[in-house]
Amino acid sequence: MAIPIEYRIDHERQLVLARGCGTLTDEDVFGYQREVWSRADVVGYKELIDMSDVDHIALPSANRVRDLAQLSAGMDRASASSMLAIVARSDLAFGLGRMYQTYRELQVKSTKQVGVFRSLDDALAFLGVERGPPDRRGA
Repeated sequence: MAIPIEYRIDHERQLVLARGCGTLTDEDVFGYQREVWSRADVVGYKELIDMSDVDHIALPSANRVRDLAQLSAGMDRASASSMLAIVARSDLAFGLGRMYQTYRELQVKSTKQVGVFRSLDDALAFLGVERGPPDRRGA
């Protein structure tokens, strides 16, 4: 059984790489946010979330997208701005990503610039990150 959100931290490129797969739940997304972004060693890192392999998104309500944006912005460090790129090929994932982007922009505490893209290449270009071999040292 696949883990809904797998991630690794590429310290060399200062990048958190996350990939969703299968069915993504509310608990998965909020758990990922709390687990990764409470770590001191990733402050200021860029983030790439690839939703290409997500088959189904199970949210109790669309309001949870707003709640996630509020939680995420609340975890941002004022001294460290960064960027987040979401790769969303399905219309639903793309729409939810755009909602998240809008809600994130409305948060006063938010220090992340968010972009939502249909392709990995566009997301990497937004982040200013070249495609290359992944850092195998992991998280």
